[in-house]
Amino acid sequence: MKLHLADAAGLNAFTAYGAGYVMVNRQRHEKSVVVLRDRIITDWTATSFEALAAAHLEALVGLGQEIILLGTGNTLRFPRPEILRPLIEAGIGLEVMDVQAACRTFNILVAEERRVGAALLLG
Repeated sequence: MKLHLADAAGLNAFTAYGAGYVMVNRQRHEKSVVVLRDRIITDWTATSFEALAAAHLEALVGLGQEIILLGTGNTLRFPRPEILRPLIEAGIGLEVMDVQAACRTFNILVAEERRVGAALLLG
């Protein structure tokens, strides 16, 4: 599906998504990725929902975001509470949703000038 949003100068936006991929600013990503307003982290080591561990979310704590959108793949799945603990203890908001919803929500929050990150599990 293609997404349309007015271009925000220099900010990332999801422009499309499909089975096993997302596109950020028309650039395709097929591996798990963390997308912030102003940068893309392609070396996030969380490869799948099944492999997700607290350490993967701990790595997001220092990014300076007020909210993290965790995209759990094509379907919504909730991680065990102990996996979410690093973000909760750091006072960072967390929303768990499928990847498609995370892409749409990210674009809306960026347009509202929020400090948002999308951590997407594409494996």
